[in-house]
Amino acid sequence: MRRTKQIRRTGEPSGPRRARSGPIVPVLAFAGITVAVMQTLLVPVIKDLPVLLDTTPADATWVMTATLLAGAVSTPIMGRLGDLYGKRRMLLASLAVMVVGSLICASTDELVVMITGRALQGFAMGAIPLGIGIMRDELPRERLGSAMALMSSSIGVGGGLALPAAALVAQHADWHALFLGSAGLGLLAMALTYALVPEPPLRAPGTFDAVGALGLSLGLVLLLLPVTKGSDWGWTSAPTLGLLAASVATLVLWGLFELRTPAPLVDLRTTARREVLLTNLASIMVGVAFYAVSLVLPQLLQLPTSTGYGLGRSMVVAGLCVAPLGVTMMFVAPLYARISARRGPKATLMLGLLVIAIGYGAGLGLLGAAWQTVLIAVVLGAGIGLAYSSLPALIIGAVDPSETGAANGLNTLMRSIGTSVSSAVIGMVLANTSVTTGSVQVPSMEGFRISFLIAMGAVLIGLALAAFLPSQRPAAHPVLLASSAGDARAAQTARAARAGAERGQRSGVSNSGTVVSSRDTSDPGRSS
Repeated sequence: MRRTKQIRRTGEPSGPRRARSGPIVPVLAFAGITVAVMQTLLVPVIKDLPVLLDTTPADATWVMTATLLAGAVSTPIMGRLGDLYGKRRMLLASLAVMVVGSLICASTDELVVMITGRALQGFAMGAIPLGIGIMRDELPRERLGSAMALMSSSIGVGGGLALPAAALVAQHADWHALFLGSAGLGLLAMALTYALVPEPPLRAPGTFDAVGALGLSLGLVLLLLPVTKGSDWGWTSAPTLGLLAASVATLVLWGLFELRTPAPLVDLRTTARREVLLTNLASIMVGVAFYAVSLVLPQLLQLPTSTGYGLGRSMVVAGLCVAPLGVTMMFVAPLYARISARRGPKATLMLGLLVIAIGYGAGLGLLGAAWQTVLIAVVLGAGIGLAYSSLPALIIGAVDPSETGAANGLNTLMRSIGTSVSSAVIGMVLANTSVTTGSVQVPSMEGFRISFLIAMGAVLIGLALAAFLPSQRPAAHPVLLASSAGDARAAQTARAARAGAERGQRSGVSNSGTVVSSRDTSDPGRSS
């Protein structure tokens, strides 16, 4: 029997919601793009960091690694905090930390201080799952698909657009101006969010799992540290193997603790569901594919023509050639919404992975001219955009609304792990296949092609994983959401009442007959 509902249709929003929903999407997408910029902000000057910071090349890589580690740790934690205490509030906090980190970096040439600032910048990556959660709570159904697609893709959009902009600034101004620019973007994103984005009323019950957050943070650092530094330390060295073993032990203990905690940071039982588990594993493969092109094309474009395969382009031109990767990801969001409405997010994910595989396959023979790299960037951008856009819909379709932030935070973490693995593996391949030009070691064409093969292999694995996802038919009925504080409290009361009623009689109707949100069999994209 279908459950009785207290209806609040997303297709028929209240007056305040309808008035405020207009600017929510561009504002949240701008915030997502802003925090994603932090990951590629220093790529144009990465080779100069040892000189700029008066340190060794090995130590200079910590400036990039710190941002990656902080972003990986913050995404599930900020997602859970948003579920508990307010997604908009935590989004503003994430942006504020990023601004502080940017100002610290803008004022120093000291390595340790720079690493600290870069870690604070990376902390803002939690803004992306928070933005997805706000969209899910606030937007009418007809806008939700394309909006979440754009927010999910903002990771790639920001990273792609940052390359030419950062290259232009680095080439014509002091490199500290990069951080002043990022601070300005952060302040603008905060102002727009504060003025135009409402605070969703829905809250998850329970308290914050501080012990779980500490355990997950420690486990992730112990895992990602040897992954990102393995090429420098040696993959069979004692520090690398020791940290990997410590990470496994820590994460196992953390998992056992989470299973026994009433209000865990990450609900591992939900995470173990087939649709959630396979989506997260596929996300790792998409992360590998996304970062591979970001590592290969800029280097190929800037290598001198004397190598016989380098394209001899300037830093700015190289950035402009790669920029279509991010631009295309941004423009496929409406296309994703149409395809997903007809075929479901699983089909869209598989289509995106197939396009990525075609792009990397074609790229094996299209690395001889700048226009060919632009073509590769466009094709891969379309595929990655479709794949990234599908992930939040698949996750949201499998979890309770009160777990949206934490679940999407964990999914964003999986993508970060994918980019970390990609950086480590492809960095090792390029180093081991490098050739000598004059007195300098440079990546070889063989290394670039092997990197593309690795990315294509990861995508094919992701395609196989996606094939086992349960199909989600497009929804035939409106989705019902809590849209006020009273509705949110009623939702929580109704969930508890339904649980008791279902245990007693399986009638699907609570004692009071009051239910706020629905989960229709034809609408797996929502749950109460």
